[in-house]
Amino acid sequence: MRLTIALLATFWLASAPAQTTSWQIEVMNNLDQQAPHYQATAMQIWNYAELGYQETKSSSALQELLRAAGFQVTTGVADIPTAFVATFGQGQPVIGILAEFDALPGVSQTAVPFRQEREDNTAGHACGHHLFGTGSVAAGIAVKEYMERNGLQGTLRVYGTPAEEGGGGKVYMVRAGLFDDVDAVLHWHPGSRNSASAASSLSNKSAKFRFYGKPSHAAASPERGRSALDAVEAMDYMVNMMREHISSESRIHYVITRGGEAPNVVPEFAEVFYYCRHPDMAIVKQNFEWLVEAAEGAARGTQTRMDYEVIHGLYNLQPNETLAHVMYDNLTRVGGVTYDAEELAFAEKIQESFPNPPDPATAAVIDPFQVIERGSGGSTDVGDISWVVPTAGMSAATWVPGTSAHSWQAVACGGTSIGVKGMMVAAKTLALSAIDLFQDQETLKNAKDELHKRTGNAFHYTPLIGDRMPPLDYRNNK
Repeated sequence: MRLTIALLATFWLASAPAQTTSWQIEVMNNLDQQAPHYQATAMQIWNYAELGYQETKSSSALQELLRAAGFQVTTGVADIPTAFVATFGQGQPVIGILAEFDALPGVSQTAVPFRQEREDNTAGHACGHHLFGTGSVAAGIAVKEYMERNGLQGTLRVYGTPAEEGGGGKVYMVRAGLFDDVDAVLHWHPGSRNSASAASSLSNKSAKFRFYGKPSHAAASPERGRSALDAVEAMDYMVNMMREHISSESRIHYVITRGGEAPNVVPEFAEVFYYCRHPDMAIVKQNFEWLVEAAEGAARGTQTRMDYEVIHGLYNLQPNETLAHVMYDNLTRVGGVTYDAEELAFAEKIQESFPNPPDPATAAVIDPFQVIERGSGGSTDVGDISWVVPTAGMSAATWVPGTSAHSWQAVACGGTSIGVKGMMVAAKTLALSAIDLFQDQETLKNAKDELHKRTGNAFHYTPLIGDRMPPLDYRNNK
């Protein structure tokens, strides 16, 4: 192994496992016994690879598991056909576990350690949400079984949350009041390392900017045409110049989703899809307003017409140290992911596609606890929940160390036992943490006090999406 003994010792001291009780061992053993059952569901959803708000089969697969386990499942919540809430128990406290299940477009990949697209699907689970959803459901069922065996009072909810990848499904669920009476929310995410820190994320607002021109023959009568594609390109050019004059923490990216039909026809319609991010929601709002001004200027300069549709708006994650420590203690108790010989061979082969890959043994390491107040990297619609309910999350090594999210390598790993092992680490950690919270009113109170301290007494949640309905067709290019 490439890690030195001294370095491994440092990692071990930073993540020394907490003392484990008999009930915790029982919960973890029960989940281990059910791992093949949950693996089957995860691989089923991996094969479906359904895009946001189109996850009919994926959502149904998770609902079936929960119904069979005795949960009451309410579907189509928040005006979203694939969203659901599965409930067990009654009264306080109310603990929620989040489950995602949408895939990403354009990242098709088979479960092999080299680039090979699937022939039957152009989408892929490049963010591992097939594991996310299944692992969270596994945790929820384990908690429910423990509550029954031990007469534990309270309400457990598993939230089926669609379209995290750009559709902002959780935002609409928050706006609909589905978290108003919840005491704590737990979630996790696939990754290439194991961690459970109190960390923030980037706020994010997105929109599709649509331009309408006049078609004409591009060679015979170009003077009669007004190019919608010219307007898109003019907007993109202005935004790229804008980058020099905004905060270095800002992130703006786009794709042209429609650019015309044929070179000899002046494009009558063109569309560009923008994301605008920053650790601070106020800066996101400012930058987004500048994007709109660029779009308006592009339309005016090309004599086209423009409108735009906000697709999603996400708050940054609000860290909660109180809950994060509960999650971290349980993650160290569960431990990371260890590879057998076949998995190690897969890991070493796929790492040939990485620059300077880390040692595969780091999949077994638990990263030290941190408090990260200012977000970086990505965004998540969990952010909105974290401003109204104390929330904690974790990451498990479902991918070979060094793997980037939203890559073909992430899809490949997620289709193997490597992904399933990481999923079960998360399921155990979530289950133990939820059971701890059901039995610890003081921690729940402290977590709520911390949230109020962070948001301030004057805070009132107002979604960045306004009053628009869920964009159920956002993955369809018009």
